[in-house]
Amino acid sequence: MKVAIVGGGVVGLTTAVIAQNGFLRNADITVLASNYDDIVSYVAAGIFRVGASFGSYNEEKVTKKWIKDSYEFYDDIRKSDYASYAGVTDISGYIFANSSPHTVQNRWLENIVPVYRRATEEEFQLVNGNWKYGSFFSTLLTQTNLYLPWIKQKLLINGVTFEQKKLNSFKELSDKFDIIINCTGLGARKLCDDRRLVSIRGQVLKVRAPWIKTFFYGELDTYVIPGFDGMVTLGGSRNFDSENIRLCPYESAAIRERCETLVPSLKDAELLRQEVGLRPHREGSVRIGEGNIVNNGCSNKTIIVHNYGHGGYGVCMAPGTAIATVDTIMEFHKATCCKI
Repeated sequence: MKVAIVGGGVVGLTTAVIAQNGFLRNADITVLASNYDDIVSYVAAGIFRVGASFGSYNEEKVTKKWIKDSYEFYDDIRKSDYASYAGVTDISGYIFANSSPHTVQNRWLENIVPVYRRATEEEFQLVNGNWKYGSFFSTLLTQTNLYLPWIKQKLLINGVTFEQKKLNSFKELSDKFDIIINCTGLGARKLCDDRRLVSIRGQVLKVRAPWIKTFFYGELDTYVIPGFDGMVTLGGSRNFDSENIRLCPYESAAIRERCETLVPSLKDAELLRQEVGLRPHREGSVRIGEGNIVNNGCSNKTIIVHNYGHGGYGVCMAPGTAIATVDTIMEFHKATCCKI
């Protein structure tokens, strides 16, 4: 059985690992992507926090399972001896707001993470600002510049092939593969003619501030998220339907000012780099599964399933949606009785 996973970001590579460990463990897997380096996955801070806007067609059964499966996947790595190589660790911090008490609550996380509680009066003094509402919670962090090389090496050792290829149509692969898993993010707009898929531009700063050990949110548009080796991500921005990937110096200045106002010690932080990424947001729901068959003109048929449209939650939700995608392949294969 030959399987193509199209997409070289965190969703694609995590799907490859899930596929190889599950129903497709004996398959010949190839990962194809037009680029493995200049991808939005590397821009993300990688904190496991799922916003209220994230969801699926069935929130109670499906979305909760995606989130639970994702958290357990990363938490298993965190507990392992190779956690530091994989870039997964536990992290705790605060979210403060004046807009609404709902801003500092999170129905998705409160029953999954070890701790999610109201901030105390003393904890409000940890940052600047006269905040009305606050919460403290512990969660996980996946730093992609460590996780992606680690998981790629893991796949290579286990026999997965990597190719650099730009696709114009899935038909280019239908005579070579039995199953195609589409993890192309924004690339699915063209490959699937998906008009519900839009970009949400984000810009962040990466600074060196090893004294920052705790994450802080001021509302949802200002965040300070520490990672490995003293690197801290400062954000952020959300520009709906923007395709501009050029750095904006005014936006960088505004981000730094907001973060330094929230956490004044960041004024001493060294700027390492500035980054821009386009988040693949799909209106309504992430597209998972929806298997269909491409007839390549001979007796063989190719199953295509999808896993894209995560918006700003690709890193934290990649394992859960990958598990759902592989489950879809099993179900679709049984229903269609394809011999693959």
